[in-house]
Amino acid sequence: MLQVNEKPNRDVAALMADIGARARAAARPLAIASALRKQTALFAMAEALRRNEQTILAANAIDLKNGEDAGLSGALMDRLKLDPSRVRAMAAGVRAIAELKDPVGEVIAEWDRRNGLHIERVRTPLGVIGVIYESRPNVTADAGALCLKAGNPVILRGGSDSLNSSAAIHACLVEGLKAAKLPVDAIQLVPTTDRAAVGEMLKGLGGNLDVIVPRGGRNLVERVQNEARVPVFAHLEGICHVYVDRSAKRDMAVNIVVNAKMRRTGICGAAETLLVDRAVAATHLVPILEALAEAGCEIRASDEVRAAFPQAKPATDADWTTEYLDAIISVKLVDGVGDAIEHIETHSSHHTEAIVAEDAAAVERFFNEIDSAILLHNASTQFADGGEFGMGAEIGIATGKMHARGPVGVEQLTSFKYRVRGSGQVRP
Repeated sequence: MLQVNEKPNRDVAALMADIGARARAAARPLAIASALRKQTALFAMAEALRRNEQTILAANAIDLKNGEDAGLSGALMDRLKLDPSRVRAMAAGVRAIAELKDPVGEVIAEWDRRNGLHIERVRTPLGVIGVIYESRPNVTADAGALCLKAGNPVILRGGSDSLNSSAAIHACLVEGLKAAKLPVDAIQLVPTTDRAAVGEMLKGLGGNLDVIVPRGGRNLVERVQNEARVPVFAHLEGICHVYVDRSAKRDMAVNIVVNAKMRRTGICGAAETLLVDRAVAATHLVPILEALAEAGCEIRASDEVRAAFPQAKPATDADWTTEYLDAIISVKLVDGVGDAIEHIETHSSHHTEAIVAEDAAAVERFFNEIDSAILLHNASTQFADGGEFGMGAEIGIATGKMHARGPVGVEQLTSFKYRVRGSGQVRP
């Protein structure tokens, strides 16, 4: 049985201060590490994940048993569960990150001034990043790999439910760091489940933590957003919508809605509300709802929808603002794209919204007027994922408007500096 060292005789504040100091010490050598060295580490990590698949699955089996005994919900158990395909996908994600262009040192923009100065804006690492997460053990690999690629040390604080899985995965990441002769403190896993460790991270670890990324339930994210003394990249909830316009192809709408809701119900990109244009209710509504019901989805609907589909349960006001993370969807008829936009802007968490339509004008209005991080046309909301965006993986989805928004990948984990080149100029 794998166990993270709880270090019971050490004060948590002192433990976390030491972790922060060691992460800060790793920041400079990591920031100046060559692209090749970081790539070597990442390839070695991917190989270690593949080679240690059975060890990781054995550790995950312990966490799953503990989760069952603790009565974790089906959604949390789905997030916690690893199987051979998920471990291999995790390794493939790390390899994909390795193959991405190294962002550090990239010239984002450059221009010349009349006085002859040449100015460049250049990508730099953000600094020490703290990731606080629940259930999803794959975040250990995704966050570690992404932060390394962008030249940032990372402090990982997984939940007690994924303790053993995260430790097994972290061991593979350390193996990769050693193979490339990079500081092993570049990726640290907090070795205690004491909740006080989270509090210390929210305080900033004595100025050593530059950014926090929370991934988990509402209680965790809300606490981080309310208490953190350092910047936060996060989304509070994923209340995602699919709007079926009067111009939508019926079969396409059926396929997209079922996939958006039912492919994986426990992820933040799963659709939670379906809006159907009243103009096609007679042709589109029932086939979509029948397909959802056949897939095992509970439907909570407005009275108008229930008149056409009596099997649906009545929707309450709370349903329009609920992230179910389960096989449940709320359904409502709307009067065209304008009414759909009004509903989404009123009830959305500004994470991800999709429109199914053939009318280009309706699509453009949807894209222009909705202020969510991710908007899709004729595609499932389940594509709201950094891997699907070609980022290799993501450290999370951000719905704020400062610095990062949408999938937080390698580029979003960088800042920038200006380089100004002159030839003796002085300012008059």
